[in-house]
Amino acid sequence: MRPWQDRDANELHQAVQESVDSVGKWLPWCREHYSRADATSWTRLSQATWRMGEQFAFAICDAPTGLLLGGAGLNRRDPQHRSANLGYWIRQSRQGFGFAAAAGALVAQFGFERLGLIRVELIIQPENRASRRTAEKMGARFEGIARQRLWIGSRATDAAVYAVIPQDPR
Repeated sequence: MRPWQDRDANELHQAVQESVDSVGKWLPWCREHYSRADATSWTRLSQATWRMGEQFAFAICDAPTGLLLGGAGLNRRDPQHRSANLGYWIRQSRQGFGFAAAAGALVAQFGFERLGLIRVELIIQPENRASRRTAEKMGARFEGIARQRLWIGSRATDAAVYAVIPQDPR
């Protein structure tokens, strides 16, 4: 895992196009119309928000081949309460191999060790069983269903709330 770089834009675009049927079901940015320009904007935004300390987005890459597997990161950082949200996604052809759980655990550890966080939350649509299993595999605990926690499309929807804290077993 590493911060996003400008050179990732082409492969990011390809990974998104490959993953519209799976990732796109849950993440509104993953759509057929996602362009190379969108990918370039994302890599640049990720670099800028990292420098500002607002969010920390990582590219997940296969070590032997360098293939871009997906992304994970911390956003909605709350310095006062020392918390942040964790998100992740894996390209469709590489789902089911544990990459998201491993990446999520590493990103949470980064938050605890490098940012001094005391809580990392995962906010997941209740029907997204794969993401919920991933949260549990990385050591996050289910805390409940938050009513109307997410705004998706043009409506409010509930969310399953998971969290991991530094004292949780990894």
